[in-house]
Amino acid sequence: MSQLSFAPPYHSPAHVEAQIRDHGFAVLQPSDVALWLGTTLGELHQMDPDWSDLPPDAFLRDGGRYRFRRHSCFVVEQGVLRQVPHRAHWQPVEYNALHGGMQRMFAPMSDATVALPVWHQLVEQLAALSSALFDPAPVPGPCYVEAHQFRIDTAQGIGRPTPEGAHRDGVDLVAVFLVNRAHIKGGETRVFEANGPAGQRFTLTEPWSLMLMDDARMIHESTPIQPLQDGGVRDTLVVTCRRGEFQGDKELQSVQD
Repeated sequence: MSQLSFAPPYHSPAHVEAQIRDHGFAVLQPSDVALWLGTTLGELHQMDPDWSDLPPDAFLRDGGRYRFRRHSCFVVEQGVLRQVPHRAHWQPVEYNALHGGMQRMFAPMSDATVALPVWHQLVEQLAALSSALFDPAPVPGPCYVEAHQFRIDTAQGIGRPTPEGAHRDGVDLVAVFLVNRAHIKGGETRVFEANGPAGQRFTLTEPWSLMLMDDARMIHESTPIQPLQDGGVRDTLVVTCRRGEFQGDKELQSVQD
């Protein structure tokens, strides 16, 4: 695996919405992430310790032991965030051929993190962007948010950030924050049009840099990582926003009926 990497095409925080409308995705450097969220990098780094305490992902169908994660769900309504009772993560096979159709119940995010003001700012800003882009109603409806904390490690060699390959998530907006990257090579981000030839590849390396995507228009993946020395990890926070309901609500209801 080559160590060649391409610099991220950072965009202005003042033009995030227009950039996504015009090109399907936007990328922000850490200082601009903090500015766009109305917070500071120091406050974002308050969440960093969480990634050292993520339980193993027990649902990997490729037999790997390289992924650790937590998952929680929220609703943002009229700009106010509330956490919903803990629930499973579900995707259809059309969006995740490897793990689709499974009710995956992961450990929730810590109460202390969810209570942080910076967490509320982060999720409420993403929900506001998603509503501005995808909800044409004069008064936007609730935004259904899923948050995933991931650690991919290289203790056993190769770690795969996206074992399902290039994919979409079945939501409206996808936000991928790089929280930490240490002692690895690889982990290149690739994002390209679902119905066209355009695409870009780059490597996020700066803690709390961010990629935002229109999920209906863009397909994305991250390439495998390999260790450069012991302790190789890639930590990310993935937050998705969706109108109407959580993904899987109809499927769960049909099973219950």
